[in-house]
Amino acid sequence: MLTTVKHEAILRGTGLHSGRPVRLVIHPALSGGIRFRRTDVTDRDNIIPAIFDAVSDTTLCTVLRNEAGATVSTVEHIMAAMAGLGVTDALIDVDGPEIPIMDGSSQRFVSAILKAGLHRFEGEARAIRILRPVIDIQGDVVAELRPADALSIEFEIDFPDAAIGHQKKSLSMQNGTFVHELSDCRTFCRRADVDFMQSRGLALGGSLDNAIVVEGDEVLNPGGFRRTDECVRHKMLDAMGDLALAGAPILGAYRGVRAGHGATNRLLRKLFAEPDAWEWVSLDEKETEQLPGAGVGFADLRRAG
Repeated sequence: MLTTVKHEAILRGTGLHSGRPVRLVIHPALSGGIRFRRTDVTDRDNIIPAIFDAVSDTTLCTVLRNEAGATVSTVEHIMAAMAGLGVTDALIDVDGPEIPIMDGSSQRFVSAILKAGLHRFEGEARAIRILRPVIDIQGDVVAELRPADALSIEFEIDFPDAAIGHQKKSLSMQNGTFVHELSDCRTFCRRADVDFMQSRGLALGGSLDNAIVVEGDEVLNPGGFRRTDECVRHKMLDAMGDLALAGAPILGAYRGVRAGHGATNRLLRKLFAEPDAWEWVSLDEKETEQLPGAGVGFADLRRAG
C-alpha cells in the first residue's frame, strides 16, 4: 500500500534565511513520489522532485534544484515528517524559495499531516534494502549504512559547548518512533554562529522561537531543552529527512558521527553508484507494518516530549 494525505494541509510560517512569511500547502497525490512546486515561479518548470541527486547545496540546510534552476531549501524537516508518517506521495506547494522553519523541529508538519488524515491507496509498496556496508568518511565525519531488517538511526555528536557536549543515541524507526521520540526536537546553534550569519545577511528569520541557542554552558531559550539530549535527537531527525531523499523507505542501519546534510547526501550518492550495495524489494503486508509510519496517530504525537 502507498500513502498520501486525505485532504490539503495548509501551514504558514517564516523562512529561516529570508525572515519572510511563507505559505505551504500539502496536496494529495496518487503517484510521483514527494514533489515540491514553487508557486511563485511562473517562467519555467517549477516542480522540484524530492530526490537525492537533486540536492544542490548542503551548507546550512538541504537545498533541492530542478533542471530548470528552480530551488527550494530547508526541506529536511518536512521530509522527515513525511518519512516518519509513511507518506510516499504528495505535491507540496510553497510560495517562496524555502520551507518555513516553524519551531525548528518537524512537530508542526507532523500535526498538520495527521489533521489532514492519511490515505492508503493501492500500489506496490517498495523499499531499498541495503545489501552491504557503504560508508562516507571525511576527516572525523562519518556516515554509513549497513544491512538491517528495518531502518534504525544511530548518531553521535561532540561539541565544545558544555550545554551540548558529547551525546550519542540509537533508535529503531519502526512504528511511530520518529513521531514520539524525534519529531519535537529543534535545530540548535551557538550564539556566536547566529551573530556571524546574521551579520552576513543569513538566517535573518532565526530566533529563540525556532532554534535552541547555546552559549558555553548556558541555553539561552527561556524554556531550556525539551529533552536532555535534544541536540543529538535533532541530528537524527535531520538524518531521517535527508535519507528520505532516497525516494523510498530504507531497510538498513544508518550511523552518523558528527555528520550533517552533506555527509548523508554523499552517502546516498555513493550508495546508488554501487549497484551491488542495494536492491529494490517489494513489501508484503507484514513487512509494511514494520515501516516508520505504520499505525501512527495523534497518540504518538502526544507522547513526544
